[in-house]
Amino acid sequence: MREIEVSQVEETVYGLFLSACCEIGGDVLTRLRAHLQTEESPFGREILRQLIENDELAAEKNMPICQDTGMAVLFMEIGQDVHFTGGDVNEAIERGVRRAYRDGCFRASVLHPLTRVNTKDNTPAIVHMRLVPGDGVTLIAAPKGFGSENMSRLFMLTPSQGVDGVKESIVEAVRLAGGNPCPPVVVGVGIGGTAECALLMAKHSLTRECGQPSPDPMLAEMEAELLERINNLGIGPQGLGGRTTALAVHIEQMPTHIAGLPVAVNMQCHAARHKTATI
Repeated sequence: MREIEVSQVEETVYGLFLSACCEIGGDVLTRLRAHLQTEESPFGREILRQLIENDELAAEKNMPICQDTGMAVLFMEIGQDVHFTGGDVNEAIERGVRRAYRDGCFRASVLHPLTRVNTKDNTPAIVHMRLVPGDGVTLIAAPKGFGSENMSRLFMLTPSQGVDGVKESIVEAVRLAGGNPCPPVVVGVGIGGTAECALLMAKHSLTRECGQPSPDPMLAEMEAELLERINNLGIGPQGLGGRTTALAVHIEQMPTHIAGLPVAVNMQCHAARHKTATI
């Protein structure tokens, strides 16, 4: 049994969110630069140039990539041989998020859904924990702005709609979203399970290295086909036209019930923020 002080979790969460909100990953920048060379629309090229400049300045000046520093979403894979000591790990996560958003001067965007009274410190965080073999803890911070989150879609398809129905639903979700999710986007997709499982898979897929194909050959082929179809929609960077509507399509799947075919779509804006650390 390995013991980990919850203070170590707090410090790791603190550092991850400070970094994620200000430093775009090299995986995303590489895709943006590649599309800058191939984008046919003059408007699209100029927007991509500005996005790249913004990302570089944010990292250089340690300032937020975007004013919407989002809700603090955290994925945790906890080794089953880990024992947390020194307090409540859930409270430690909240302290880490609270400190990061305060010290980074990030916008406090979290409030009561009905009264709209702000919590003033961007908590609570959205935390997804999963037990895995081993004695380590992996944390993935993925701040999620709501321009893209509001474009989430869940399709409860019938089995008879099959693979073609799955593909049509995904493309239609992006078409209807238009410029709202601040394209170019990363399109996260979850197929199978139950309704909530599909949505969680779609969100988790956004933490994959941008453009890294699925290890499942069938899904990798589907990702490539959907990316081409989505970029042929003509939405383009920031919805002003062009062939760079999406940087990548990421799909995760799991078995589902014989009577169902859940498909979830969760998009991430051009600031596809995600940072990972292992304790």
